[in-house]
Amino acid sequence: MQNSRLAAITGASSGIGATYARRLARDGYDLLLIARRKDRLESLAAELPTAAEILVADLTDDADLRAVAARLAAEPRLDLLINNAGFGTLGRFWEAASQVEMHKLHVVATVTLARAALPGMVERRRGSIVNVASVAGFMQNPASVSYCASKAWMNSFSEGLWLEVKAAGLPIRIQSLCPGFTYSEFHDVLGIDRSRIPKSLWMTAEFVVGESLEALERNQLFVVPGWRYKFIVWLFSWLPRSLRHAIMLRYGARHR
Repeated sequence: MQNSRLAAITGASSGIGATYARRLARDGYDLLLIARRKDRLESLAAELPTAAEILVADLTDDADLRAVAARLAAEPRLDLLINNAGFGTLGRFWEAASQVEMHKLHVVATVTLARAALPGMVERRRGSIVNVASVAGFMQNPASVSYCASKAWMNSFSEGLWLEVKAAGLPIRIQSLCPGFTYSEFHDVLGIDRSRIPKSLWMTAEFVVGESLEALERNQLFVVPGWRYKFIVWLFSWLPRSLRHAIMLRYGARHR
């Protein structure tokens, strides 16, 4: 028997996306799991206590993105969309690979899927969208130009949607989730040596997802899990731009 609520999660095959799936299944959601790796999706779906449909798609591919958007637009039970798919790179913009693909995934896929999901949510006067951004969206890093820029766009886009649905008097919740270092495959793919980063800065995916879903109940727009990252974001918001640039230039010099 189908549940009345369905959550769609992109990048669901590992990390934060898979953690959302497990938590939402425990909360009674049926799931639409979207990612590129079919074997990972099938394994995850098999362990969940509620119904889980898998949709294999590369959201940087135009045809795949259109297919996922059409599926969301046609789903009358869609109650929650989590735009979680993403990746990062390290290195200079003109040298690092996959810069255009990153913007396609973080920007084009996010806006396309939100645009597909929202009309039905507006009609039903019910629904939520979580865009998984990053604390990097509040700053700029000479070694991760596209990542910071695209996550800053996600923050701005989420804020605009949040304001728009409130101005329209709609009970739809919008969130920009901005985690810092989180234990997942994300940093392994980047080749980051975890031992070089203080343990106090690492968070579990379970903690991040818990913070997100608790804040979603309050319709909190920006969610920065962990007091250390809250402080970092607050500090950067108050520092003069010249000082922020000096800090990031010093950091960026390590990647020459």
